[in-house]
Amino acid sequence: MKHLLVVLVGLVALSCGNAKIEQSTVLNPTNPKGVTGSISSDEVDSEAARVVNTVKSTANTVTTPKEIELTMNFLTSDALQGREAGSNGIAEAASFIENSFSKNNVSPYYKTYKDTLSNFYDGVAFNVIGYIPGNDATLKNEFVVIGAHYDHIGLISAEGGDTIANGANDNASGTTAVIEFAKYFGKSKTNKRSILFALFSAEEKGLLGSKHLAEKLKKENLDVYVMLNFEMIGVPMVNKDHDLYLTGYERSNLAAISNSYAGKNMVGFLPKAKEYNLFRRSDNAPFHDEFNVPSQTYSSFDFTNFGEYHKVGDEVQLMDFEHMSAIINDAIPMIEGIVNSPLKEVKYN
Repeated sequence: MKHLLVVLVGLVALSCGNAKIEQSTVLNPTNPKGVTGSISSDEVDSEAARVVNTVKSTANTVTTPKEIELTMNFLTSDALQGREAGSNGIAEAASFIENSFSKNNVSPYYKTYKDTLSNFYDGVAFNVIGYIPGNDATLKNEFVVIGAHYDHIGLISAEGGDTIANGANDNASGTTAVIEFAKYFGKSKTNKRSILFALFSAEEKGLLGSKHLAEKLKKENLDVYVMLNFEMIGVPMVNKDHDLYLTGYERSNLAAISNSYAGKNMVGFLPKAKEYNLFRRSDNAPFHDEFNVPSQTYSSFDFTNFGEYHKVGDEVQLMDFEHMSAIINDAIPMIEGIVNSPLKEVKYN
């Protein structure tokens, strides 16, 4: 997110039970032949529960931690030089996103996937926009915009000899989520409303990519129902009873709607997000300004769980791919419910 204040990372310690079962063998999905050794009874119960939950969730798995890791590794590689807007590095990231859209049946919304920014004057920068038309004769005229910014801040002052701000959490994590959502809907075509998958450039320059697209779509009289933005979802929140928070939580009923379709308490309120007015600090804000429809950001950066914001330490090694996979898989029914509801049920209060 743009211009956030960062505090120290909080740490959580976990402990296991002490009762031992000597030379026991436990079925482990990653080692089907079993592992032999000294384990605790608590670990046996935990492993058994994990196996059951894995089997239960298989049918609902859209993406896996390994798939997420592969995408994140590319977007955060040193070869992309921190994905600064207008750079050769971000152009490589854009081509990667284009290829993913193309091979997963996601069409370009304009003549090409790349839409050049009209408000960026330090060179050439472009958003990458994918499009899946709705399958309902009436609802297809309404649009849901699902977005994230794929740029970061490029090369910065050296720390420990490293000058590349790779931007893993900010915001390769949100970009990866949007890529996975596009893959799902590109293959399933289950959306009654039309969907725009918008990967924004120049967020770090002042939300320029989202401002450009919001203004352009407004001039085209597009019927935007809601804008769902994803930002910094690479690590889980600490000691919260929900997985994500929603910026501008109190402004709409989007959190309640999201949770009803997710079937769990997935989205909640973070007081710090309101205190620092994060509603105005990400790519949802220009869509709010232009369309005055619910336009909000989902995030798991809680001001205690990540201390590498806008530093060279925002590296892929710090990301929790299990967490990201769970977020994306849980968000699919949430998004599907919103794009398929008969009425525009998400509203500002």
